[in-house]
Amino acid sequence: SLAVGLFIAVTLIPPAEYLPEGEEPKVFSRISAPPGYNLSTMEEIASELRQKMMPYLDTDPDDYDPETQIVPPLKYINQWVGSNGATIISEPKDPKHINQLMNGLDNLFDAYPGMRSFSSRGSIITSNSGGTRSVSLDISGPRLQTIYDVATRIDARANEVFDGPRIQSNPGTLALAQPLVEVRPNWERAAELGLNTETLGFTVAALTNGAFVDEFFLDDDKIDIYLYSGAGTEASLDNLETVLVYTPTGATIPLGSLATVVETANTSLIRRVNGRRTVTLNIIPPGDVPLETGVEVVRRDVLGFLTETGEIPGDVAITLSGAADQLDATREALSGNFAVAIIIVYLLLVAIFTHWGYPLLIMATIPLGVAGGFVGLGILNGVGALLPWIGLPQVSQSFDMISMLGFLILMGTVVNNPILIVHRAIENTRQGLTAVSAVTEAVQVRLRPIAMSTLTTFFGLAPLALIPGEGTELYRGVGVIVMFGILGSAVVALTLLPVLTVLALQWFQVRDKTPTPVAAD
Repeated sequence: SLAVGLFIAVTLIPPAEYLPEGEEPKVFSRISAPPGYNLSTMEEIASELRQKMMPYLDTDPDDYDPETQIVPPLKYINQWVGSNGATIISEPKDPKHINQLMNGLDNLFDAYPGMRSFSSRGSIITSNSGGTRSVSLDISGPRLQTIYDVATRIDARANEVFDGPRIQSNPGTLALAQPLVEVRPNWERAAELGLNTETLGFTVAALTNGAFVDEFFLDDDKIDIYLYSGAGTEASLDNLETVLVYTPTGATIPLGSLATVVETANTSLIRRVNGRRTVTLNIIPPGDVPLETGVEVVRRDVLGFLTETGEIPGDVAITLSGAADQLDATREALSGNFAVAIIIVYLLLVAIFTHWGYPLLIMATIPLGVAGGFVGLGILNGVGALLPWIGLPQVSQSFDMISMLGFLILMGTVVNNPILIVHRAIENTRQGLTAVSAVTEAVQVRLRPIAMSTLTTFFGLAPLALIPGEGTELYRGVGVIVMFGILGSAVVALTLLPVLTVLALQWFQVRDKTPTPVAAD
């Protein structure tokens, strides 16, 4: 029984998710502009997007044709615009069109070169950015250009190994297009003229954007004091090298003789994690790929592949975090809880039976009860996948952390039916019946209460598990696992358990040298 239960459980256990998404029929979309865009440009882009989407506020969901319409009929559109991007919140009139809406918005965003876009379905559990299914990669290193190159390669590779993943980056764009001027000092020449790092940096600041000197308070207002050169804020990059610098030695020389001015490109935002420059990619696998499988694919086919091909330099560190990291931590905690629950149940049974061996008969039914939960989950998903054939929406239940709580509940419920049979059989042997007769009588007497308790529990949980509706994915997994776990336990209690009990009673009778009693009529 134990071996069969473990085999079934291991065979049927599906890849795990972290938490149910708690999805709402809303789409949260973000389009991020590359460095250098301003507010007026983004307002023009947002206006174009709005004009393309507005006509679909007046269309009928029954007339939706994905071949000719950009997006499905919309219930509303909300839009925010900033200099670095735009955010759109929208909802289809028919919740069944939610995926078509996300794909349509992605196609609209892709028409603008250089932009990065990200769309996700709203969630009532976490942030509206795919938080429960996000594989987050923190890419850190000493050089910003290298970090961005690695992030771009990971982004491209993830799109190759997954079929339509949703990838969000932080910063929102992976383009180093922000103009940047680097003043690289000639330290030997600067030292000859009495300039150190601090004084040279202060001088260059005063010659360009202004150097902060001090502050003072006028009444309750704090006023900052800046020092500017004669050119003020109008200093031009074209003549920066010719600007004269007054040195501590009394010499006045052009800046170009002290340093080299180099024009490069940078990003408008630099993130640091633990003091290191970091770019974060949030990879959300397609809906048909569980998070556990997605994490393995990212580790093996994305990071592993890029490492083997030498596209990730040795000075770049990549850390997996987000929902992937939380999934591992929560699963470890639940594993410990399962072990504690089994120990507690066994000790309670030992106290009830005042025996160390008989409770093992009852504990042997737990793996088959757990296997019944996995069978129920498989049946639900199998039948749910066939529902669109009869015009009903598809039902799919993930094996998430909340569903796993159903197995903790099973620990204390699947043992109820076996307790009835084992206890009755033990009492019968003490009254002189043989092992076979004792177990046969126990099953006959306990069949009615076992059937009653199993059926009432099964049908009591049926509405929780089988009635569809918004948010049902939050608790449906627990209901299905407990339902079929108890049903499986009842089947085991009436089939395999009697055989195990007969063997155990006969073994104890032989061990204790108990004379074989005469069978009762």
